[in-house]
Amino acid sequence: MGLPPEHRFPVSKYRLIRESLQKDSRFTFHPAPLATRDELARAHDPHYVDAVIHGTLTPAAIRRIGFPWSPQLVQRTLASAGATLAATQTALTINVSGALAGGTHHAFYAEGSGFCVFNDIAVAIAHLRATTTLTRFSVIDLDVHQGDGTAQIFANDPEVLTLSLHGQNNFPFRKQQSTIDVALPDHTNDAEYLAALEEVLPKAFAHNPDFVFYQSGVDPLKEDTLGKLDLTMAGLKTRDEMVFTAVRRHAAPLVITIGGGYANPIELTAAAHAQTYQLCASLFFS
Repeated sequence: MGLPPEHRFPVSKYRLIRESLQKDSRFTFHPAPLATRDELARAHDPHYVDAVIHGTLTPAAIRRIGFPWSPQLVQRTLASAGATLAATQTALTINVSGALAGGTHHAFYAEGSGFCVFNDIAVAIAHLRATTTLTRFSVIDLDVHQGDGTAQIFANDPEVLTLSLHGQNNFPFRKQQSTIDVALPDHTNDAEYLAALEEVLPKAFAHNPDFVFYQSGVDPLKEDTLGKLDLTMAGLKTRDEMVFTAVRRHAAPLVITIGGGYANPIELTAAAHAQTYQLCASLFFS
């Protein structure tokens, strides 16, 4: 995207995740198609979609997103949303799929925020509603930052349950109201985090979703520079296993998106993301 070297967005992690998983024969990779303007406009204000695509966002809107506008940004953004759409189509056939990007949960209906331009999960839900008979969805968001954009988009939609476990003292500092919010104090450890997840996770499936989206951000990791929580790699693995086991029990299609991760070194973040997909492959396809 032509970002300056000092930019906080860890663009290199996406290549590292793919390189790691390409060594594993259980995975099949497909280039991301580009989401279309109409696909995006099912979930977002059409005027906002056009402003992003044509580069007519205001300076304030660009600052809120956190990326300078460029044709490369548009290309990457359309590919990121398109990857989640493609994964969603694949999951309808093989039950489980994932995108090696996405989880852009800070994007609201009519504006972007926090490195998120379009809300790929909202776009995918709108696509499913337009093209299938599926109506009920659960979004399980375990990124350390609240899924505020997702919460706002579905605030008045009782058929979409939004569950967010996040740091109470972390971005966004003005939280939205998810269906279920669990705000965790700084330095929450594995045992405390997993106990909180165990308490609320069944509610995502009591909703009886036709389809489940998992925003699997790994920024709760202790080494994350933006996280403020104290989870270990083993804790993240148990977290993912809890989600995947619940999905298998419910037997709904699942799409995984990667969400955030900002560890130093970034290789640790890439390994944590790869761990999520490797565990998924072991539980669903081995």
